[in-house]
Amino acid sequence: MIFETHAHYDDAKFDTDREMLLAELPQRGISPVINAGSSIATTKTTLSLAQEYPFLYAAVGVHPSDVDDLNEDTYAWLRQQTTLQKTVAVGEIGLDYYWDKEPEIQAKQRYWFVRQLALAQQADLPVIIHSRDAAEDTMQIMEKAYEDGIKGVIHCYSYSPEMAQKYVKMGYFIGVGGVVTFKNAKKLVKTVETIPLSSIVLETDCPYMAPEPHRGTRNDSRNIPYVIAKIAEIKGISPEEVEQTTRENAFALFTKVPR
Repeated sequence: MIFETHAHYDDAKFDTDREMLLAELPQRGISPVINAGSSIATTKTTLSLAQEYPFLYAAVGVHPSDVDDLNEDTYAWLRQQTTLQKTVAVGEIGLDYYWDKEPEIQAKQRYWFVRQLALAQQADLPVIIHSRDAAEDTMQIMEKAYEDGIKGVIHCYSYSPEMAQKYVKMGYFIGVGGVVTFKNAKKLVKTVETIPLSSIVLETDCPYMAPEPHRGTRNDSRNIPYVIAKIAEIKGISPEEVEQTTRENAFALFTKVPR
């Protein structure tokens, strides 16, 4: 069975066939699945899905591009959601400087990133970290999170193999999805080659980031075997070993998810 650690099945791109697709996943050997919130609205829809599907679990949080959603009232609401039985992580949270270049917006992202890390620490939950064009600031904040005993995964990892090794030394997992199959993914391929399999978890970020040979189409968890095959090729091991080890890794990280 495949443990899918990052999906967005509440996205409008699944409105036409969501029920049929989700019903199929356990039959295809994909369970459990973590659905990640990225705003207050999508955290609410994520929680609804988690209540509807026994194999689906929720990560609650606000993506850096949506930090305008956050104020003391919505932050207090998020804190309440971390106590729910099917909430297994805080995420996806982090920094994204790709779109937001203004120093004051970046400062706001950092502020709410740290505040949401505090939620995870209080609830004893792992975090799902989004980081784009913000390598050094993310590392600095995560070094403090490590000191505070916060566990987590660096989702859709896109930085250097050397930085990945630093995260691994702190006990963080590296999220690997469809990008590893892209022809221009040399850094990620090198990262997967460099770090131990015991530090990798599988994800899709669906409906985004579909792997080859489906790049550019709507992604879903049924495409994870392409990611498994690529990791196995890079590591020179069997797909079965990749599937089993990454599943154990995910259970070790998301401890509220029952086996």
